[in-house]
Amino acid sequence: MRPPEFWNHRHGRDAAPVIRTLLSPFAWIYGRAAAKRIRETESFDVGIPVICVGNATMGGTGKTPVTSYLLQSFRRLGIEAHGLTRGYGGQEKGPIPVQQNHTATDVGDEPLLLARHAPVWVAAGRDDGARAARSHGADVIIMDDGHQNPQLVKTLSLLVVDAEVGFGNGCVFPAGPLREKLDASLERADAVILMKPAPDYEIDDHLREQLKGQIVIPAFLAPKASPPKGKLYAFAGIGRPNKFFDSLRRHGGEIVEEVPFADHYKYKDSDIENLFLLASEYGASLITTEKDYVRLPKGYRKGVHVWPVSVHFEDELTLRRLLHPIISRAKPR
Repeated sequence: MRPPEFWNHRHGRDAAPVIRTLLSPFAWIYGRAAAKRIRETESFDVGIPVICVGNATMGGTGKTPVTSYLLQSFRRLGIEAHGLTRGYGGQEKGPIPVQQNHTATDVGDEPLLLARHAPVWVAAGRDDGARAARSHGADVIIMDDGHQNPQLVKTLSLLVVDAEVGFGNGCVFPAGPLREKLDASLERADAVILMKPAPDYEIDDHLREQLKGQIVIPAFLAPKASPPKGKLYAFAGIGRPNKFFDSLRRHGGEIVEEVPFADHYKYKDSDIENLFLLASEYGASLITTEKDYVRLPKGYRKGVHVWPVSVHFEDELTLRRLLHPIISRAKPR
């Protein structure tokens, strides 16, 4: 689904107060069910450290680049780190390891990206996935998403927050973007990774106030290379496609048109054929994100530019301090 615009507004007509009021009973039910599930589920201790990289809202915040960073960091230290994910958008329920022959239809797009750097397990039951990872030699598990999933005992919970939209209108789904009440979500977080669109971005005072008392680590996504030269016809099916388009422009990309799709959109042959046709009318090249690229039909990937990004932390020392006890526990002796 594409998040409704009123989720991002707290006041005025754009906040759609009538719609929000009508949805409030459903939000109450959703929030109450989430709280009950978290409160009453007995969490399983897999016996090795589990780091959860989650978020408080629906949609993308930058969890996957953070998960990728952690997987690579631990493995550079000689620690056998495995990824664990539900595999949103994939058909496999697992627990299964992501293989080279898997597609986004099988396991989802995020596991395919993470599996480039480390073994990754897809499991609808996170406890089952954790057992499988440990039985195959994992020293530490990095869980992509799952802040509201109580099946596993978590050693460290990192909450990734989009600095541009924060927690939206502060309402629980479907009246707003929150997966649960904000206080409950922040209470279980050991630290907040605040994902900014650029290093010089000024944080909104309201968001600063909401995060007061939390350990906050500012971060941003930076491209691994400059955008391709020439006219670009950009498309993206991620949580907030405009983040991709704006970043392309910020780094010098000459965008002639931009086409947003729903998050985790499953591209059909006809979609890509139409995009190639429209781009040709401008004399432009197609460009998209890594997540979108792995969801493209294989026969249509040639000729589509992919623009990869990686996460950069402005306060890496604080992150290292949080990780140090886990590194000491997991590092081979």
